[in-house]
Amino acid sequence: MTSSTHALYRRSPAYLAICLALAIAHPASAQDATTTTNTVTNGPGATSNTNNGPSSNNAKTLAGMQVTANSAVTSLAPTQGSTIATEPQSIISTKFIQENIAPTGDYTDIAAISPSVYTVTPNGSGLMEAPVVSIRGFQDGQYNVTFDGIPWMDSNDFTHHSTSYFTNQETNSVVVDRGPGTAGTLGNATFGGTISVDSISPEQKFNINPYISFGSWDTAIEGARIDTGAMNNSGTSAVINIQNGSSDGYLSDAGQRRQSVFAKVVQPLGENTTLTFAAMANKLNQYVPFGATKAQIAQYGVNYALNNDPSSQAYYRYNEDQINTNFGYIGLHSEFDGWTIDNKAYTYGYNHFGFNGEDPNGETPNGTFYSADDVPGQHMRNTNRSWGDIFRLSKEIGPGEARTGVWYDHQDDIRWLYEFDDTLDKLNPVVDPGASTLQMAAADRLMYDSLVTIQPFIEYQWNITDNAYLVGGAKYDYFKRDINAPVNQKTETPLNYSKDWNATLPSLAFHYLFTSNWSAYAQWAKGYLAPNLNLFYVPNPAVSDAAIQPEKTTNLQLGTTWTEDRLTLSGDVYKINFNNFVQSQKVGGITEFYNGGGVHYKGVELEGTYMLGGGFSVYANGSINRAIQTADNTWNPNTPHKTAALGFIFDNGPVYASLVDKFVGKTYYTANANDDTPIGGYAVTNFAASYKFDPHITDVKDFKIGFQINNLFNNTAINALAGTTVADSTPLFWTIPGRNFNFTVSADLF
Repeated sequence: MTSSTHALYRRSPAYLAICLALAIAHPASAQDATTTTNTVTNGPGATSNTNNGPSSNNAKTLAGMQVTANSAVTSLAPTQGSTIATEPQSIISTKFIQENIAPTGDYTDIAAISPSVYTVTPNGSGLMEAPVVSIRGFQDGQYNVTFDGIPWMDSNDFTHHSTSYFTNQETNSVVVDRGPGTAGTLGNATFGGTISVDSISPEQKFNINPYISFGSWDTAIEGARIDTGAMNNSGTSAVINIQNGSSDGYLSDAGQRRQSVFAKVVQPLGENTTLTFAAMANKLNQYVPFGATKAQIAQYGVNYALNNDPSSQAYYRYNEDQINTNFGYIGLHSEFDGWTIDNKAYTYGYNHFGFNGEDPNGETPNGTFYSADDVPGQHMRNTNRSWGDIFRLSKEIGPGEARTGVWYDHQDDIRWLYEFDDTLDKLNPVVDPGASTLQMAAADRLMYDSLVTIQPFIEYQWNITDNAYLVGGAKYDYFKRDINAPVNQKTETPLNYSKDWNATLPSLAFHYLFTSNWSAYAQWAKGYLAPNLNLFYVPNPAVSDAAIQPEKTTNLQLGTTWTEDRLTLSGDVYKINFNNFVQSQKVGGITEFYNGGGVHYKGVELEGTYMLGGGFSVYANGSINRAIQTADNTWNPNTPHKTAALGFIFDNGPVYASLVDKFVGKTYYTANANDDTPIGGYAVTNFAASYKFDPHITDVKDFKIGFQINNLFNNTAINALAGTTVADSTPLFWTIPGRNFNFTVSADLF
């Protein structure tokens, strides 16, 4: 165990004792692997759990139709299309998550199997925030991520902290929607699509499910899931998951410790109404690398990140995140006399203290206000709190259903960043030595900002025949930013300013059911992205913000899905025009923003699973993607030319095994004006196997042993640009984590 692990991962003795006792007495897994299907029936009066996209906006769909057909192949297909979707959609099954994703993983690792998705996890699954998660070339911040249908994000740029909220063991399924959805698809970034994460729900029977996992890099996960079953005559049920994890990580001195708890209570209120309470809390400590230059990789190895030298700006103790988050909602769902009401009131919070060396990659020499030898660094805090509500109402009217609703969200943020002398652990007054206080002399930024979003929508689904429907509508988006900055980012001058924008976003989709297991769709829709807070990082935002319109996409998509007992197959073609690209220029030395150019996207996507027989299945997906920036006809960064996956699965009784390879094609980065270099295509192959049996031990119903080998062929090539150095803009890179394993034991005690 490294020194960084000793410093970061001192567990609570009481917590350790409980976890080890559970592990020794009753080893167990996160969830029962006998789950048969994640099918969501959407017949009359039913809705899906995601509350996102056309397949889940309380839609009354055609009789007998389902998100996925209730057949044997749907329970084991890694990804599959939806028979009721009106845009390209990949449903990632519960079983695939349980069996194939590392116990440390998060939703980005799950989504990575989908066609057109490209993601990088340099420190190992879930062991640092994914620096790249691209869908068709749309980057994090250009698409929504929802949790049980609730959009969440940092309001400054709509990005997501993938390691700071829900864990794999708290995730039931993930759906990757590659499109803006219908009018009822809510969120600040419907621009590029939606990743919908659905949480676990209470099982019908009482059970205690402890689990423990060990793996490479001194990785350990301990936890337990408890399902109460029905606790009284009214049917109240609950589930809670408690989890502790730690790892040294693949990258040098980049360890992580994470503790999480999630709980959900479901309370039926009569025959047609359900009340749901859900909450989670997450505590995360991690040492954070920034990538490595090619020279550092050649000198120190492909996993170089931080070091153990207190005189270096890359010393691991100077580069740390301390993050606490929480998330909770109250949901009410009711159906009566053709009406459906669905409401979720929620709040979530993010509190992040961050520390980093001034230039951990070594191009900026040591030296502070106090000494030429002291180590310069930065201390920062980002904290935000969102409060919001999503209300949906639908009614069967005429030959279809009318749907309306509204989303309201208010997020307040505090952001500060100070220069520090890490050797002395005190403020370093080098920003403005003439300031009135030491704090202000060291301040790079001190900001208070807020974002208010209001999105009402209305749409109508016209059931033209028993086999066809047309759904059309519009969403009105209003958002307002306020900033009060004693020290504004970039300018380091005061700013007090506010600005509001609005946009109207129509959509139209046609769905046709050829047979009970074959459907097709055509979609036209507008997507959008609210302006980033960085529009205010200028001396006078009024110079440019009057001319700035929200970035928008116009989406044209055609697709089809086929599902039968042994085969599920779906495919689509798409063409997307992105315009109102927000760009910047300097006029008289002053940065101004304007709308200019955009990106043209187009491509083809396929995915399918076929059961060969005898428990064997074959899975494949693929995409050909093109994304060209219109201003200079260059390739859009972080957009692979193609992606593909091929997998073989054996699932027969207590035995499960899979061998899955994901290929990501060539991508480009632009590090500076003279360096536009492709990163070659690469493939990563993962193996997973598990066995579940009755151990004939009192109070132990099922016992499961699971094993995973990730990156089987140890491909450690460079796979992404991490950014550039502070001093000389030298490119920094990420590499693929080397071969690693996880071993998990688990049990159902009742």
